[in-house]
Amino acid sequence: MHKGTAIYPGSFDPPTNGHLDLIERGAKIFEELVVAILRNSEKSPMFSVGERREMLRELTANLKNVRIDTFDGLMVEYAKSLEATCILRGIRAISDYEYELQMALMNRKLEPTLETVFMMPADKYSYVSSRLVREVAQAGGPVKGLVPEVVEQKLREKLDPAYKLRDARMSELLEGRELARKEKKRKNKA
Repeated sequence: MHKGTAIYPGSFDPPTNGHLDLIERGAKIFEELVVAILRNSEKSPMFSVGERREMLRELTANLKNVRIDTFDGLMVEYAKSLEATCILRGIRAISDYEYELQMALMNRKLEPTLETVFMMPADKYSYVSSRLVREVAQAGGPVKGLVPEVVEQKLREKLDPAYKLRDARMSELLEGRELARKEKKRKNKA
């Protein structure tokens, strides 16, 4: 285990199974892991910072060396305020690497003592992103297996109208199929 504090920064809107995978694995590597939720006033998040903080606290309650915090502004300044020595970042694809490499190099320029550790998520989460989860959920689609159960429930609560619309459309579709089947059966008898 590496002595010192590492920061895993992100928006976590919503927290996904990929995030949780990295948090659990990062907690095994670092003495303390701070999951830091970025407060970005320029974005319109689905969940408030408070809601995201609560979900992450619940999801990490069993990890004694993980704490949840929030920050705004430069991440390197936040890291200095915690005396953190490392930033943990997840990489799912080459496109992530290109962006994350630029960020890591800029962070190193701003604070040479701050290291960045890149981790790949488990294969089964390599395509999962908060953005994709939001899009699927907003369309009333299933997110089971993409997010922890508590997050799935929060998405359902937040997007109840989308799920009700999906259920109504599915019901209409099934009723239409049943009527078509009965009509076909009636014609075949005649």
